[in-house]
Amino acid sequence: MSDSLAPAHPEVREFETTVESIDGRDVTLAETYFYPEGGGQPADRGTLGGVPVADVQSREHAVVHTLAEAPAFESGDAVACVVDDDFRTYCMRAHTASHVLYGAGRRLLDDLGYGGFGIAAAPPERRAGGDATRSGEKVRVDFETSTDITDDVLVELERLVNRAVWDSRPVTWEQRSVETARADGSVAFNTKTEEGVMSDADSVRVVAVDGWDEAACGGTHVSNTREIGPVTLLDRSNPGEGLTRVEFAVGPAGIRRRAETHRELRAAAREAGVAVDAVADAVGRLSDERDDLADELASVREELLVGRVRDLHRVERDGDEWRIGAVEGFDANAVGEAAQSVVGGEADAPGVVAAVGSGPAPFVVVASGCGVDAGDVVDRVTAEFGGGGGGSPTFAQGGGIDADPDSVVEFLSEFDG
Repeated sequence: MSDSLAPAHPEVREFETTVESIDGRDVTLAETYFYPEGGGQPADRGTLGGVPVADVQSREHAVVHTLAEAPAFESGDAVACVVDDDFRTYCMRAHTASHVLYGAGRRLLDDLGYGGFGIAAAPPERRAGGDATRSGEKVRVDFETSTDITDDVLVELERLVNRAVWDSRPVTWEQRSVETARADGSVAFNTKTEEGVMSDADSVRVVAVDGWDEAACGGTHVSNTREIGPVTLLDRSNPGEGLTRVEFAVGPAGIRRRAETHRELRAAAREAGVAVDAVADAVGRLSDERDDLADELASVREELLVGRVRDLHRVERDGDEWRIGAVEGFDANAVGEAAQSVVGGEADAPGVVAAVGSGPAPFVVVASGCGVDAGDVVDRVTAEFGGGGGGSPTFAQGGGIDADPDSVVEFLSEFDG
């Protein structure tokens, strides 16, 4: 069997056929309605002669069914074949939804190109109980577009997709000559897959969503958009230059995600004490208030730090007043700015501020408003306790000091400047 009959007859779930060949666990059939992995759609699951099918691939013009174990049947035997109905139905819905999403993109996005598609399907054991869209299953469409897909665009894409589902648009497919399909500007092509298929083919299969979208595609699809069910757009990302990836969920996963979002929205409204449709305004106000409070806090912390630096222990040295001590809870840059503001402040300001930052790796900052070289003081500290640093005669700082802050403060208080 050179090709799968699944794309042309996606409704077939059970059939009987003859085994053509067996190689270990690999089986080829006289004809098959199993879909082999390709074009972004995963391989069908099911059974051959009662043996689970682990994978289906197209290899050297043959559809090869890899079974979970070596079969008991032999070449020439007739076998009953069953395609996993839940999984096939899910893939048909998901694949068709990707076409509808691209059709929505045609209406919103500029310079649109088709960058790729894929169904991320959970393994069979995670689909127990007939739920073909358990955690981890989602679908992606990669758009080539110059349009920035913002939150508003994402919401509008979802609205258009679900409107097209609601409109119950017929979905059809037919073979067209490559030349005709290429000449039709309304037919979308995935350059990574379709061009490879068409390079040695005379015709290409075109799937059309009536009045909405046309695309070259070899996958399985539903016959009407109403069969897709609810579609929930999840998020977007940038998988590569010039691409925007939009991920969505179909069916139970989409319904579940939408319910979760609704639950979170109502919880946010309840916490904010507003109606659901006023949450965005409430969040905006809270964000502004948070920013104002952050600015106020930063100002208060700055005033507190300057006060702490100004109140450091006073030491008289060679006619200059030094302020020396440890400062906790602030980084080196903040302490350095405070130290410079203190020495450059009022007329009775100290000539030198030498502050040590507490923590597992103490730092030292030195600001000088007199003839004392701040860089030289930092060099003396790092020579004694390790670390490194530098600066100018008026300001310098050092870090990576291998000593506790009290030892550094004691050294600064006692060394001969």
